[in-house]
Amino acid sequence: MSSEIAKRSNKTIYREGELCYKVFAADYNKADILNEALNQSRVEETGLYIPKVHEVKKLDDGRLAIVMDYVEGTSLAALMAKEPKKLDAYLEKFVDIQLSMHGLSSPNLNKQRDKFNNKISHSGLEATTRYELHIRLNGMPNHNKLCHGDFNPSNVLITPDGKACIIDWSHATIGNASADAARTYLLFKLAGDDAAAEKYLALFCKKSDTARQYVDQWLPIVAASQMVKGKPEEREMLEHWASVCQYE
Repeated sequence: MSSEIAKRSNKTIYREGELCYKVFAADYNKADILNEALNQSRVEETGLYIPKVHEVKKLDDGRLAIVMDYVEGTSLAALMAKEPKKLDAYLEKFVDIQLSMHGLSSPNLNKQRDKFNNKISHSGLEATTRYELHIRLNGMPNHNKLCHGDFNPSNVLITPDGKACIIDWSHATIGNASADAARTYLLFKLAGDDAAAEKYLALFCKKSDTARQYVDQWLPIVAASQMVKGKPEEREMLEHWASVCQYE
């Protein structure tokens, strides 16, 4: 691979000509890699502008890589950091992109409710809290909208001609758009950007004509699902969000 684009603890992104290689650590779960490639391939079928998957390839060193189109662009996160005075405009664009995605469906994707129920079960929360969260989740409206599951400004690329390309589909499901919004709100909060979190959610509710109280009902559920990642620095905040009763 000719040039490194991004690096995280368990994966590295490279560019080679018109292709992009997402290379996973040797101990990364193979089923999760194949599921991510399958998710992305299924989302392609909706017509949404995303990088097209070409193959899952085993490299010479034994690591697996998802090979996809390289898309030239700058993330909305980088644009927001570079031009903080334009934050409101970028957030508005961000919400519009999310709502366009929610207007689509991909019936063969995993169901959001099944994924949340599984994550609640493995959250490490006390049995009583897990029971309450399962009951809450199973009582929420069941929709079939395309949900990203990790929709944050880092996962939206703006191309030189102004198009929006959404990347990183490992958490994609079909389900409830407000749950997807609650997760985006939580990601802003976990990043310590409370002001952007509030502006984002106000915009989402206004543009989608959704009651803030309804999105709030999803917050304990998405907080519990985030706990599966096992990040010690997030634990206290997530336990609070998952356990509170103020969203009743």
